[in-house]
Amino acid sequence: MPSPSEPILPSELDLLKPLPPELWPNIDHIRTEDGAPVDNVFSEKQMRLLTESLYSSWKPAWPFVAFANVGMFYGVDIPPLVPDVLLSLNVRLPEDLRPKLNRSYFVWKYGKPPEVVIEIVSNKVGREDTEKLRLYAEARVSTYFIYDPDHFLSETPLRGYQLLRNELVPIDGDCFELPGTGLRLTLWRGRYEDIDATWLRWIDAQENLIATGAEKAESEKQRADLESQRAEAQSQRAEAESQRAEVAQQENERLMNLLRKQGIDPS
Repeated sequence: MPSPSEPILPSELDLLKPLPPELWPNIDHIRTEDGAPVDNVFSEKQMRLLTESLYSSWKPAWPFVAFANVGMFYGVDIPPLVPDVLLSLNVRLPEDLRPKLNRSYFVWKYGKPPEVVIEIVSNKVGREDTEKLRLYAEARVSTYFIYDPDHFLSETPLRGYQLLRNELVPIDGDCFELPGTGLRLTLWRGRYEDIDATWLRWIDAQENLIATGAEKAESEKQRADLESQRAEAQSQRAEAESQRAEVAQQENERLMNLLRKQGIDPS
């Protein structure tokens, strides 16, 4: 088992097992939903961009779950945390999401805290870099990111923290990578769902964007269009070659007929 001062890698996740069902605590008194809306439209789109792109295009060697604005329970009598985005590796969603036990991220059911939590700052009162930082460390979240696009809390728009012993400490530099996966976070200026903005995006080890479903479909359409154009160009070349051959054949026949008229056998 990795020590508390070391990040947990995906290859080590099979060492972490959920509690057997008979040891699950009673959650009848726990409220899993409060109906509170998200902060604003940008935050909602940003959350969805981060989760949907993973499901659309990321193909790791292990199963994963990615949630937006879903409660994370790490103690029976401890208020839940509600990350804007969480990513947990080597776990699977239950088949039926309707039972109460399947509606939220219960650490004892999934067997571990999520590897990644992301908070998107939308005001000055969320305490993302103070109280939430402390609570996510208490919950044993391996990697924590704060995206502050409007600089409410810091002049630095993206900050990363890694769990060392019992504390989330700042990540040096700007290489915000999930250890052992090649998955990274970066700031990307572009258009998402008809909105031009600076978005927080996942990239792979080669710095390629983890594409959304729409981007993937557009890329596949462009590839199909390019293949169609290549096939059309090849067909046109073949047709031109056929026409040239036909013209050459006609010219050859004309010359041979001319020779015959002059009493010359062209054979």
